[in-house]
Amino acid sequence: MKLLEVYILRRIFQMFLVTLLPVLTIIWTIQVLGRINLVTDTGQSMGSFATLATFILPTIIPVVLPFALVIGITQTLTAMNNDSELPVIDAAGASRNIIYRPVLMLGIALSMFSFLVTNFVEPPSRVAARQMVAAAYADLLSSVIEEKTFRSIEPGLYVQISERHSGRVLKGLFVVDYRDPNFDLIYYAREGSIDESGTSLTMRDGEVHRKAVDGRISIIKFVSYAFDLSAMAKAEGGLPQYSSDRSLSFLLNPDPNDPLYQKSPDAYRSELHRRLSDWLFPICFALISLVIAGSTRSHRQTRVHPMVFALFLAFGVRWLGFSATNMVERHPLYTPLPYVVPVVFSLIAIFMLATNRQFSAPRFITRGMSRLASSLQRRMPASRTSGGGAA
Repeated sequence: MKLLEVYILRRIFQMFLVTLLPVLTIIWTIQVLGRINLVTDTGQSMGSFATLATFILPTIIPVVLPFALVIGITQTLTAMNNDSELPVIDAAGASRNIIYRPVLMLGIALSMFSFLVTNFVEPPSRVAARQMVAAAYADLLSSVIEEKTFRSIEPGLYVQISERHSGRVLKGLFVVDYRDPNFDLIYYAREGSIDESGTSLTMRDGEVHRKAVDGRISIIKFVSYAFDLSAMAKAEGGLPQYSSDRSLSFLLNPDPNDPLYQKSPDAYRSELHRRLSDWLFPICFALISLVIAGSTRSHRQTRVHPMVFALFLAFGVRWLGFSATNMVERHPLYTPLPYVVPVVFSLIAIFMLATNRQFSAPRFITRGMSRLASSLQRRMPASRTSGGGAA
């Protein structure tokens, strides 16, 4: 690469990182705070919470990365144009490839990175996070809950134990279940145990009190009673693996006997084409950014910042991509749409770059911006004059 290409690539990459890291941190923090109950409800350590937060990160990167690339390219090229660096490059007779090449190289590299994260890092991370949460809630009764203390397992389900013994054996069980709006259940058992999978609580030598909505109470004594905990594990993201958790090889050749695949094969088809098309958006956004900010323009004209237009178009294209993926789930005939959206916009951008066409904002937008700027300029001297008279 030429020295000037390295200079442009370094500036764009630095601006890309400056944009990506704060936005990624904010979104990541919001996602992590939504799972803070793993610590408060199950008594897990902060180390376990940090591990879970790390598993969430790969699910966010592919979504944020293309937009950070748009900001990095448009902001850098706009700054170079305002500093007369782009006009000097054109005046020196340099080829436009000096500007295009580093941008496209970065876009291709980030597309490959996005493909790897989406298909080979994100699915195992999802599975690991689900298994970690399921294991935490499976151990909640047998190892976390303090003796002789009420603990909320989930909304409407409370448990108290008198003693805890080795082998997942519990003494003096008291369970209150308010989850069903039609009746309330209260269990009492002298002894209980949890199976190895953490999906079943077996209570022995006890009774259950059932209170209906009309106030009638029925009492049933039992020698052995199995209390199902699997619904709780599933609600908290337990062991079942859905289409987003599957590997790329499984999506390419799904097992027809898989119960979840049999239940919703359309979701697996949509997930496959989402993964095979999402990696095209960084390249597409890089080309769009070049069309908007890659040419020399006079910064004296009143116009909207190129980054605003680039982000506006990027959000529109990405929304079309999401819509196309959802349409694939409805019918197989829509399968080409997730690929058509980024490819068509990329071809349009390539055509405009090859013919030296520039993207210009609609006139009503530029007129509105110019009117706003002129009105602000007229108000500023008046406010200064009135301020001086008052003094």
